[in-house]
Amino acid sequence: MRRNESPEGRSVRLLRVGEQVRHALSEILMRGEVHDDVLASHMVSVTEVRMSPDLRHATVFVKPLLGGDEDVVIKALRTNTAFLQSEVARRVNTKYAAKLKFLADESFDEGSHIDRLLRDPSIARDLDHDAD
Repeated sequence: MRRNESPEGRSVRLLRVGEQVRHALSEILMRGEVHDDVLASHMVSVTEVRMSPDLRHATVFVKPLLGGDEDVVIKALRTNTAFLQSEVARRVNTKYAAKLKFLADESFDEGSHIDRLLRDPSIARDLDHDAD
């Protein structure tokens, strides 16, 4: 960390670079630049990119639209990691090309689960009781 850079400044930088990587990956996937049948036949949303403090590693959270074939899509992304890393490095100007790690974004599933729980009649009854 540079002496004149505060921890807050560093975290803003991590967020900014993560967002640049997310945009670059989204654009690559949207334009069909990866020559892969699985990726060509699935719309993939890059929901978040978390950068390591040294900007050398990027954890990429993805979700296939309509939620189908998640495992197949993740496998295709991992198979094409070298191409995606080189394209991201070309588009996002950082000192090092970040190593990409693809993971399924489970936050949507967690949100749906919480929503289902809150709609459960016994939970709703308890919440109404607490409001009184």
